[in-house]
Amino acid sequence: MANPLTPDVLVDPVELTRSLVDIESVSRDEKVIADCVEDVLRSAGHLTVERVGNTVMARTDLGRASRVVLAGHLDTVPINDNWPSTVVDDLIYGCGTSDMKSGVAIALHLAATLPAPAYDVTYLFYEAEEIESEFNGLNLVAGSRPEWLRADFAVLLEPTYGVVEAGCQGTMAAVVRTHGRRAHTARAWRGVNAIHAAGEVLRRLEDYHPRTVTIDGCTYREGLNAVRVTGGVAGNVVPDECAVEVNLRFAPDRSEQQALEHLREIFEGFDLEVLDSAPGALPGLDAPAAREFLTAVGVEPAAKLGWTDVARFAALGIPALNYGPGDPSLAHAPDEHVEIGQIRDGAATLHRWLAA
Repeated sequence: MANPLTPDVLVDPVELTRSLVDIESVSRDEKVIADCVEDVLRSAGHLTVERVGNTVMARTDLGRASRVVLAGHLDTVPINDNWPSTVVDDLIYGCGTSDMKSGVAIALHLAATLPAPAYDVTYLFYEAEEIESEFNGLNLVAGSRPEWLRADFAVLLEPTYGVVEAGCQGTMAAVVRTHGRRAHTARAWRGVNAIHAAGEVLRRLEDYHPRTVTIDGCTYREGLNAVRVTGGVAGNVVPDECAVEVNLRFAPDRSEQQALEHLREIFEGFDLEVLDSAPGALPGLDAPAAREFLTAVGVEPAAKLGWTDVARFAALGIPALNYGPGDPSLAHAPDEHVEIGQIRDGAATLHRWLAA
């Protein structure tokens, strides 16, 4: 097909948002959109462009004193009767409008139209953010082309509704297991009910008091919750095992090891198995480029309550922030949409920062 990302579209981040939304790109099916983005970037003479899988990198090499990254993922969750895009008044509806093709549109617009920014800029348009980490484009790049990620500061264009969200929480999923002994329910006294034993696990969760931690003026609230309970053998059997799956969201002043030690302390006496874990990211507001970015935005940063790919940059010692036009509460919703005014404001803010 002809590339819909024409020069007339590239100069307008609103029209560019619609065009990107109208290229279907559910996770693991990003080839078409990556082809279109790569074609646009290769036509810009001021950029060096490379590609790994369906992740496209473009960069300026102007000899500036510092380098910044603008990064956004190309994939969306599965379509839910919300494709292609539609416009109603000041709103663009469609899958990926908020999360995060409006942010991608801003980055692509700047890459195509700003040939001499004040910083050297690396633009990363990556695949598979919405699914397992093993497929994530930034994760794959970190393993195969780590030099693409080298920078003094990074901005992830995740939806924040125009607010700067600093760092992110860490997350840990674990299973707490209780054990018993099977018996016929008609002779229940011969067994030990593992589901009943899980009551103590639930009581500890109910009594849990999460920390609230302020770092660089950003307040992170931790949380520990049961998210799934499984157990039982049959309708007439006393169960011998029960599993309570829990999720811990921890402030970025804790390491993953410290988070694990915290869970072991809470559930002392029970079997605990970690299913998945990802570190948090400190705000990183002291970096010069970060301070200049905050000045351009003109608002005080808030803590990111959730996990994003800023943690991948933080693990490399690169301070990173979340900033984008979409409303995060609309991400993945059937009525997902973005305000046209938010797109224009976000594009103007980033242009002001990069062109300063």
